[in-house]
This record gives sequence, structure tokens and C-alpha cells, in this order.
Amino acid sequence: MDIDLPLALGSFLVAIIVGLTGMGGGALMTPMMMLFFNVPPLAAVSSDLVASAVMKPVGGLVHLRRGTVSLRLVGWLCAGSVPGAFCGVLVARAFGDGEAIQQTIKYALGVALLLAVAGLVAKAWLARREGPVSADLGSIVVRPIPTLLVGTIGGIVVGISSVGSGSLIIVALLALYPALKSNQLVGTDLVQAVPLVASAALGHLLFGDFQLDLTTSLLAGSIPGVYLGARISSRAPGGVIRAILAVVLLASALKLLGVGNAALLWILAAAVAAGAAGWSLLRHRGGSEVGVADEAGEGPGRVGGGVETGVAARRAR
Repeated sequence: MDIDLPLALGSFLVAIIVGLTGMGGGALMTPMMMLFFNVPPLAAVSSDLVASAVMKPVGGLVHLRRGTVSLRLVGWLCAGSVPGAFCGVLVARAFGDGEAIQQTIKYALGVALLLAVAGLVAKAWLARREGPVSADLGSIVVRPIPTLLVGTIGGIVVGISSVGSGSLIIVALLALYPALKSNQLVGTDLVQAVPLVASAALGHLLFGDFQLDLTTSLLAGSIPGVYLGARISSRAPGGVIRAILAVVLLASALKLLGVGNAALLWILAAAVAAGAAGWSLLRHRGGSEVGVADEAGEGPGRVGGGVETGVAARRAR
């Protein structure tokens, strides 16, 4: 079994970003394999899912030990995401074999990446919407039906494209439960993503889409990369990292959707300009860095921070 060193290096760099932000595993790894290493879309999706099924339990265990996981949310999410992920694989196969399914996966991935970019923007905006108050995981009132729907939709998207277990579901959780701080969001999502990704990976294994050499190369680079990213995450400015991630995701999505290079540059320039203007406006209205304020002061000893939920309001009016 040979390890592809360039692919391992690429997965190492992507995994550092994942360790820093908690996002971008499938959203960056799968497009990287397709755009830079000419891996067929279905093989890229399936190999990334199998690799994620090996990596995610490591991060999940760390958060479980730190007490930054809401097991009640995990249960409701998994009730929807596990069957949803397997159904997503069936949906992908239903489009047909050969060139047809490869093209379908490519476009589905592009759309999923655009949703991930929109999610990152929404996360930055929601993080600045309210001020911090006192809350902990035990005070969060679970909303079963919306949480189940988030898990189901997220599972289907992950099964089809391998994207969403981090970027999309975290953002949806933040919209439903804004009292959860970033470490709690990441911890809860990582733990629920273990059975989610395992379900999607099992579906691809049953259909024979999995390629062992690809997955081995991914794991060779991504495991140390995730570890390194997690080690330096406390020092890295989260807002800057997420801004870079959003630009990379947008560029990957547009290329997968067939946008030409000239149009791509114009769109990226416009997006960066709009993002800078929006960031300046929010900062001018009385804030610090967008996406960083919610990271400040987070750590193992400060699990119970957050902002008000729509269900259990804690702020003094």
C-alpha cells in the first residue's frame, strides 16, 4: 500500500484549518482531491467520509472529557442524521453510474459549499447579535422537532457530498441554540458526527466506492494536522481563520459549478470587498472582531458561557 505524499501533505494543511476552526473537513478535503489530484468525485466523497469516520472520534473524546458536549442534542441529531446519511448515499447512487453520477456529485458538492459559505457568514452575524450572559449546557431547552430536522437534512447532505457535518450543522445549531458557545457547538457536533459519518461511510463501503490508498494517504496527513491545529487554536484569531476559510470554500464551490477563472476572480474580489465592508460596519457599531468575540475567554474552565436562546431567555431585561 503506497501513500501519496503530495495528497498527504495537502490533507495535513487542510486538517490544520479543521483543527483551528472545527469546520471544513469535507468542505475542503473533497474539493482538494477533485481539483488538485484529479480524484473522481464519488471516490473523493467516499474516501473522505471513511477517513472522517476514523478521525472524528478522537476530537469527540476530547470534548467529552472537557464537558463541552450536550448529549441530549447529540441524541436528537443522531436520530435524524444517521438514517439521513445512509439515505443520502442511496440518493447519490440513484442518479446513475459513470459520468452522470460523477457530474451530479460535483454539482451537489458545489451547492453544498455555497451553503457552507452562507453558514459561516450567518454564524459571524449571529455571534454579534447578542451580548454574553450566564448559561450552561444543563440550562439549554432542547427543541426536538427542529433538531431532528437539522440532523436529517444534514445527514442527507453529508451522504451525498461529504460536506455539512461541521460547517452546515454547526451553523444550524447556532441558529437554534445561540446560548451554546463555540467550544460547545464544536464538541456537540463532533460527537454527533461520529455515527453520522460512520453511517454515510458504511453506505459507500457497501456500494464499493471506497478506495483504501486514498483514505490511507488522507489519514497519514490529517491526523497530525488536526492535532497541530487543535494545539494552536487557542492562539489563532478565529475570525481571521474563518474569513480565509469562507474565501477558500467560495472559490472551490464556484470552480466545481463550472465558473471560469476570470469570473471567479471578479466574484472573489467582490466577496472580499463586501465582507470587509460588513466587518467594518459591525465593528463601527460597537464590537471587536467579528467571529472572535464569541471565542474570547473560552476554555475548559468556561464551558457555561453563551447568549440567550429563543427558548430559555436568561438576560436581564
